[in-house]
Amino acid sequence: MSQVVPQTADNTDQAATLDTRLKQSLTQYWGFDSFRPRQREAIQCVMSDRDSVVIFPTGGGKSLCYQVPATCRKGVAIVVSPLISLMKDQVDSLVANGVNAAFLNSTLSRADENSILEKIRANQIDLVYMAPERLLSAHTLQMLAKVEIAFFAIDEAHCVSQWGHDFRPEYRQLSVLKQKFPGTSVHAYTATATPRVRQDIADQLGLNSPEIIIGSMYRSNLNYQIHRRSGGTSQLIEALDSHRDESGIVYCISRKKVESTCSMLQSLGYEALPYHAGLDANSRQQNQEAFLQDKAKIIVATVAFGMGIDKSNVRFVAHAEMPKSLEAYQQESGRAGRDGLPATCWLFYNGADLMTWKRIVSDSAPAERDAAVNSLNQMTDFCSGIVCRHVALASHFGENLDLQNCEACDVCLGDVEQVADPLVLSQKIISCVYRVDQRFGADYVAQVLTGSNDKRILQKGHDKVSTYGLLASESKKSVRDWIEQLISQKFLVKSGEYNVVTITETGSQVLRGETTPVLRQAADATATQQAPKTQVENWAGVDRDLFAKLSDSRTKLAADRNVPTHVIFSDASIKDMARKRPSTPAAFRLILGVSQQKQTDFGNDFLDLIQSHCRDNNVATDVKPAQPIKQPPKKLTAGAVESFKYFDNNMDIAEVAEKTGKATSTVSGYLEQYIAHNSITDPSRWMEASAATAITAAIDKVGIGPLKPVFVELNEKVSYDQIRVAMACRRNS
Repeated sequence: MSQVVPQTADNTDQAATLDTRLKQSLTQYWGFDSFRPRQREAIQCVMSDRDSVVIFPTGGGKSLCYQVPATCRKGVAIVVSPLISLMKDQVDSLVANGVNAAFLNSTLSRADENSILEKIRANQIDLVYMAPERLLSAHTLQMLAKVEIAFFAIDEAHCVSQWGHDFRPEYRQLSVLKQKFPGTSVHAYTATATPRVRQDIADQLGLNSPEIIIGSMYRSNLNYQIHRRSGGTSQLIEALDSHRDESGIVYCISRKKVESTCSMLQSLGYEALPYHAGLDANSRQQNQEAFLQDKAKIIVATVAFGMGIDKSNVRFVAHAEMPKSLEAYQQESGRAGRDGLPATCWLFYNGADLMTWKRIVSDSAPAERDAAVNSLNQMTDFCSGIVCRHVALASHFGENLDLQNCEACDVCLGDVEQVADPLVLSQKIISCVYRVDQRFGADYVAQVLTGSNDKRILQKGHDKVSTYGLLASESKKSVRDWIEQLISQKFLVKSGEYNVVTITETGSQVLRGETTPVLRQAADATATQQAPKTQVENWAGVDRDLFAKLSDSRTKLAADRNVPTHVIFSDASIKDMARKRPSTPAAFRLILGVSQQKQTDFGNDFLDLIQSHCRDNNVATDVKPAQPIKQPPKKLTAGAVESFKYFDNNMDIAEVAEKTGKATSTVSGYLEQYIAHNSITDPSRWMEASAATAITAAIDKVGIGPLKPVFVELNEKVSYDQIRVAMACRRNS
């Protein structure tokens, strides 16, 4: 893995200027005042023409890693995207934000396509989206050879790898890009890639010593709820009832299951539509657009739905059956809560799901089948495990997540209670496996333990073994669940065509009392769950009636423009409006996610609605939510402490970046720690005195908190780095 290239004295000023341009672009086009963790590093690779592989979780901000630099570089950025619907969604959002973007695909008329090609040749477009087949056609490659290309971005890059969960052979051919355009950088982006897949992506694309940038898989706003399926559809219905009238996705394994589930939901009054490969293309497109525009609240789908769908206000994802791999689960469940607000991810599973998937992969080539079965076993272990769901998912992708209690999964919320005496219970179960000669499946063993009078058990004389009826006070479902837990912990193992349960060496140790498994109490057959603690906090101060009115207006605007609702504004933006109730264009510009273009396009309509609501209901406008006057200093890091000696010598951010070989954005964070640690109150060491005075005055006017209000107050002419320094000093005073 390559390292960040240290900056030289000749380019430090240029780097600082570039940082300012990137942040100004972020605010102008997207309405944000800072990058998320590791986004800046990924962007730096693009700006410095260094190949990269970027792995961020779904909703982690991958798209901005290539969209922001595309607005700051000369030439056109070429984005490879696998689906027409994904291209349209991305381009609609970019155009709504004022970015010059387009796509080239079969949905365009000849006249529209020629118009876009002409704009590309005239360097009038920042980003162009294409499918790999279109990009690699001789005609397209010839055209691109004659224009200035900024860089190539490969979205959904896990499709490149045969070890990924959605391998597509046409993606393999993208290696030709480094051959045809050797001086142009290539950047791969995906939400799901194990270490093996990351390396395969880099190798197959022929990347040149790529920087590997891995974001945290931890998404604290997602509440994972994993339960063994029982009681027909009652668990699913109860889950959906807790999010009535909110957007969500229900995933099923088969087309038949999608149709039956969707029909059932419709009969119960849910606004649900199906999506699977068996529908004709027009029906799939119509159903997807109805969901994106909030005309249908629920989409019931196979895994054919969702890749790259950027619907920000999905409040739940429910897997009615077990997905095929942890990679698939992480991507599919990650489609919830992309706006950062709380969302719930349910998974209802049982042993039948495993058998269904094994039948599906049984005709695959041996290597592919073995890989698929291994993924299924990992998924099964995850479902029956008792480790924090966030920790377990992060661990699968190579991240060591240090969490004592996430407060957002069934394990940490106490829905998974451990049994009182796991050793004795485990010994009873394993002993029963031994007493039936290790020749039967888990379901049969559970029947023996619960004292079933099934004809087969009586015929084989297993009603006479010492373990018969040993757990008669427990339900068969509970015993079956404990058997699966012992399998997931490798005390028992399934083998052969019929999944016969046998005892492992560690299982024998349990019988001898030498080791003790960890067993959870079998959960009741209910989907009622605790909400994450942020659920209530997220609605604090929000005028619910105004939120509903603003949401209705957004839906109408989206329908008029034939775009998804989030293209107009996200739920997070609507909540911010309903909380602060701005009355002027300047106040509206401070709302989260309001770019210059969106203020121009929608500001007056939403301001009129807000003012009318406040007047009719006699409520105040321009509410300023309480902000802490002083925030606790950031925890000191080793990198920051190492940089303190340079700040002591009055070096600025660019100079310290040169000395340490760190990105200027990283050093900016070090400086905040330096200021807090030394209780510095005067920011003029790092800027002109006049600038320090103006920024401090703006901070005093708008309050200590987010940087964007200060940026806007100063007419967007002061750099975010300077504001950040002045804000840190002001906290100390």
